[in-house]
Amino acid sequence: MSGPGRSLRPAAAAGATVAAGQGPGEAPDRAFGARFMTPLLLGSLLNPVNSTMIATALVTIGRTFHVGPAGTASLLSAMYVASAVGQPLMGRLADRIGPRRVFLAGAVAVCAAGLVGALAPTFTLLIVSRVLLGIGTAAAYPAAMAMLRAASRRTGRPTPRTVLGRLSLAALGSAALGPTLGGLLAATAGWRAVFGINVPLAVLTLGCGLAWLPRDEKIPRADRDPAASGAALDPLGIALFAATLTTTMFFLRDLAHPQWPLLAPVAVLAAVLAWWQLRHPAPFLDLRMLAHNGGLLRTYLRHGLTYLVIYCVLYSFSQWLEQAHGYSSFHAGLIMLPMSGMAAFCALAGARTKGIRAPLTVTAACLAAGGAVLLVLHGTSPLPLLLCAGVLIGVPQGLASTGNQAAVYAQAPADGVGAASGLQRTAQYLGALTASSLIGLLYGQRATDSGLHHIALIGIALGAVLFLLTVTDRALRTGTGN
Repeated sequence: MSGPGRSLRPAAAAGATVAAGQGPGEAPDRAFGARFMTPLLLGSLLNPVNSTMIATALVTIGRTFHVGPAGTASLLSAMYVASAVGQPLMGRLADRIGPRRVFLAGAVAVCAAGLVGALAPTFTLLIVSRVLLGIGTAAAYPAAMAMLRAASRRTGRPTPRTVLGRLSLAALGSAALGPTLGGLLAATAGWRAVFGINVPLAVLTLGCGLAWLPRDEKIPRADRDPAASGAALDPLGIALFAATLTTTMFFLRDLAHPQWPLLAPVAVLAAVLAWWQLRHPAPFLDLRMLAHNGGLLRTYLRHGLTYLVIYCVLYSFSQWLEQAHGYSSFHAGLIMLPMSGMAAFCALAGARTKGIRAPLTVTAACLAAGGAVLLVLHGTSPLPLLLCAGVLIGVPQGLASTGNQAAVYAQAPADGVGAASGLQRTAQYLGALTASSLIGLLYGQRATDSGLHHIALIGIALGAVLFLLTVTDRALRTGTGN
């Protein structure tokens, strides 16, 4: 991720800088109208829905290829690593070669990934499909933010807050509904439909984008983003970051039989990455900014830990419902539907909440409470108790993203909100990556009551830690980075 004010500005939160520029007058209602927003909303939901849709299909995929939870967890981690690197990279490319081109190229990549996954004869090709999905879907959000900034430049007015809110709600809503949609597809058309559904979605996104998105325009020299220069792309920093994450993934993928020798290259790569980022004039990761902004670092820690618990529960609960409780993938998806509904409701409520501390405190409390309910579940637990657990986990799923995003906006440097928000996404993916590894460790070859209870204890413990981090963080009250 680039340093503030020097490189990637539209990657994740360009709404804060979208008012820049004075262009020829254009009606704001038309500039941000339904035709313009439809492809952006379609593209923005592809990454979150693919992150969660596969949850209720993992058991069936494992049976097809004779791999257990430890193996199917690699389908999760592969997309998270690709997305963690792809989000900031695609944002830079959007600035350099044009957001519309990057957006459309991402849709093509998603279509190809859906075909590969739907037709994959081997488990390895499924992993390839997930990597391609991570890269392709990572293009949509930063490209959308760059196009919103261009529209603002043309109209001379900032992007309406309601427009930015639609992008956030599209991502949160699709992520929340993903498990239910995945269960429905797996039960009615087979698990390959979970991959194949990306083909019509990508084609629809591509068609709408080609028809309705304005062509990329040349940015006046005075308004040109410094990230457009070749030096600011920092390819070595990107490569080192990707290598560090990938090596870490290989270490985490089988914690039951840890490959300790892999820690040496992880440490070396991380050290070289830090050394290079401190030397580069426009680094992919601005370590100096982070070192002087304690509040922002705590927000990244809080966001990563929150999503570690959310994804741990999301994926482990769906597998447990099928393997330990005996539900079909379709019924498991239906049981998780109240979780999705609560997440969507809380996302709407969180987007309208002015404060930061209160929703994040509720998030931490509900993570601990949800873990406590999971701790008493067993293979014959009644349906109301299962639904209660899902509802409790749905609350932080909806509040965490909007609350921590508001904290990033308040704590990030004024000229570096986009870069800071990109790092928030990376923290989320790292939490998800760790969650998939923990599921593999605690479940092994089959989801059990004991494994679910260990995951519940992790949720209770981290919920308590997050509660303390939230109520004692003065930066959440003052809006500073101290």
